[in-house]
Amino acid sequence: MTDNDKDRPWPQAGRERLIYPSPVGWKGTDFVDNEAELLKLLNPKTVFMMGDNPALPRMPERPRLLEFFRHRFGDITVRHLLVSAKRALDDGLPEKVVLACLLHDISNGCLIRADHGYWSAQLIAPYVDPEVAFAVKYHQALRYVADESVGYAYPDSYHKFFGADYQVPEYLLRDAEYARGHEWYMTARAVTLYDTYFFDDFPVVEPEELEGVIARNFREPEEGLGFDGSPTAHMWRTMIWPNNFL
Repeated sequence: MTDNDKDRPWPQAGRERLIYPSPVGWKGTDFVDNEAELLKLLNPKTVFMMGDNPALPRMPERPRLLEFFRHRFGDITVRHLLVSAKRALDDGLPEKVVLACLLHDISNGCLIRADHGYWSAQLIAPYVDPEVAFAVKYHQALRYVADESVGYAYPDSYHKFFGADYQVPEYLLRDAEYARGHEWYMTARAVTLYDTYFFDDFPVVEPEELEGVIARNFREPEEGLGFDGSPTAHMWRTMIWPNNFL
């Protein structure tokens, strides 16, 4: 972050900022929809949150990939992605595979967990080789399908996560079958092999250890992620300003 970023004035300063969470995060939970009550609180000194939230680490005006890891993603997601990528890097896999491992669950960080492989692939597609986006998308389906030829089995942890009676949805089985016949199958399969399905005691990996791979394989826009006009810029902006009312 530059000195200019640190000196930028905070939006809505001097007023109470109200946060109304996105329904996709609370529907089906015991959260009571309080939008009507929040609307009653509006006055010249009270506003709905828009722009930078002072309670969050401030993002620079032109954010780069690793700044989302440092300032927006949850700790488990960061550790999970860094460990997966470092394992692939240490084993000498191609950098496309390493990058796919680094980004395969990126949507989980600060966007949405449901169908995370599809969201993550869409999020990164403008900035990576199509093979990387393919691997990220189809790892989601391939996680559920064993491949004895490469030593991949259905993860034991999924019995704990979802229940022993969990039935994989048809769309995932369909997409896994499609991926099995694709030329980039082994790139997507490698993501599942270097995934960590339970958070074992792996050594700490610092983001800087992956900077070279990112520099060579991820196209960082000059304007910063979220402000380059790409088809997915709005998704990056959502992570920069996750508490925006609209």
